[in-house]
Amino acid sequence: MIVLRHAWAGDSSKWKGDDRLRPLDERGREQAKKLVGKLADQEIERIVSSPYDRCVQTVEPLARARGLEIELREELAQERQVPEGVQLAESLKGQPVVICVHGGLSEELVGQHLKKGKWLEA
Repeated sequence: MIVLRHAWAGDSSKWKGDDRLRPLDERGREQAKKLVGKLADQEIERIVSSPYDRCVQTVEPLARARGLEIELREELAQERQVPEGVQLAESLKGQPVVICVHGGLSEELVGQHLKKGKWLEA
């Protein structure tokens, strides 16, 4: 399982709308495109994501390149990731899956902080 933190989505304090709808910024869109090549040698059969736009947009290029659907899971939403998202991630360990999450889940899952647009194998 690959745990991926969503790419850059601008400054949350400057976003005036619903945070679930905050999109990737230019830097984040570039990070998302580059993930296709960076994860090219990884076996990936599923992509599971928080339903927040910034998470979905992070994995869209990867999903297109792999011909995979993005499975949206409310358990991975920012406000539900601990403990529900952690439980979901635990159930996916050992599987060829990418899960796109928010900051905080990786710390709970494996004790490691992920920067935006970065991943780890768990």
